[in-house]
Amino acid sequence: MMFTVLTVVLAFAALVVAGQALSKSKDAEQTAALGGSGTSVSLKEFAITPDMVDAAKDSVLAVSNDGTVVHNLAIKGTDKKTADLKPGEKASLDLGGLKAGNYTIYCAIPGHEGAGMKGMLMIGGASGGGGVASGSAGGTAKQLLAGNDAEDAQQKKVVDAYVAQLEKGPNTKGVGNQPLAPNVLADGTKEFKVTSKVVDWEVEPGKTVRAWAYGPTGAPDDQFTVPGPLIKVDVGDKVRFVFKNELPQSSAVHFHGLELPNSMDGVPFVTQDPVKPGETFVYEFVANRAQVSMYHSHHHAEHQVPDGQLGVFQIGDLPIPAGRNAPDQVVPMVLNDAGVVGLTLNAKSFPATAPVIASPGQTVRVDYYNEGLQIHPMHLHGIIQTVIAKDGYPITPYEADTLNVAPGERWSVLITPRADQIGVWAYHCHILTHAERDNGMFGMVTTFIVK
Repeated sequence: MMFTVLTVVLAFAALVVAGQALSKSKDAEQTAALGGSGTSVSLKEFAITPDMVDAAKDSVLAVSNDGTVVHNLAIKGTDKKTADLKPGEKASLDLGGLKAGNYTIYCAIPGHEGAGMKGMLMIGGASGGGGVASGSAGGTAKQLLAGNDAEDAQQKKVVDAYVAQLEKGPNTKGVGNQPLAPNVLADGTKEFKVTSKVVDWEVEPGKTVRAWAYGPTGAPDDQFTVPGPLIKVDVGDKVRFVFKNELPQSSAVHFHGLELPNSMDGVPFVTQDPVKPGETFVYEFVANRAQVSMYHSHHHAEHQVPDGQLGVFQIGDLPIPAGRNAPDQVVPMVLNDAGVVGLTLNAKSFPATAPVIASPGQTVRVDYYNEGLQIHPMHLHGIIQTVIAKDGYPITPYEADTLNVAPGERWSVLITPRADQIGVWAYHCHILTHAERDNGMFGMVTTFIVK
């Protein structure tokens, strides 16, 4: 019996050893199949290692997921991408057909690129391969510098296009937030006739989308804008808002932040029937207090609002805190980040955004309206913002250089530049991927110019 047990144990041990050898053999075959002689790239939370990859033309990247969640590796501007890799899995990424030059590599799992999983792939000639660190000597460093100079030139080109607006005017068609004059009825009611329809809207130079816009009823398409017409009334005014729907989908209008009769709240199947294509609905209410508010769709709002069904609605003037100057100008700044409009300020993406311009001692009130789906920390370089109201309600003033504006919120700030602050100051959302991309600044960027 003892010999029999010993024989079984030895046989089992031999089987384990043989299995391990077979496993190592298969690993070696897999490594070879993945291009073991090529460049190795490791993925983990949340980095690509190395972050600067040097590879020969028509070579293969050996990609491994060394993290604890699913990752992949993709090359921007191409169709090159690995499958989604579970922890411990490997894959090859064939670079065949890509021209020599610099490419951006990233993990395409949502949120991973923004968390840091991004790098550069430098494809050279027949030689090359292996990861390199920033500042490496030799041919790779020269390649990096050449690529850097080209990138600098592209980034300057975008800024130059923005600056040219100061002399030549807007570099895109269409300007939102145009004041809409009311039709004053016999009893003093201020009537606004607004229609919604799908029109062409130029978000940035050369990029035109089909936006779901508002405009004056009966006006030509070029008067339909994003944001829609700016509506301002006085406290105590009777308001009549005649909405006509020319969209291909039912809609409605909700006056966000206003205290209204329930039947005027504009939510289909809750307070009213949807306004079907071709139909008209009349909203009537009294503007009972000073307010900074918005009007927008509340039907299929997940796309109608980001696609352009939004506008500014102001009642009266916000009270100014003691010791502060009344504003010389009021600037509405509508924030968006989704739909066909995308990352924009007043539905324009840099370099098409409009600057805010003031002289020393002048006071500008900027009202932020977040009509997007994400929070946006709005940061002004060099000049303090004095926060005076949230959602149109006065608050104890305080100073800030970065102000978080969540979806649906309105924040009002006073900005008074000094004489020693003359110059051009960057003004942008501080989620940096909302303001910069590979070819330069874009999206939620403008400037505050002290002249």
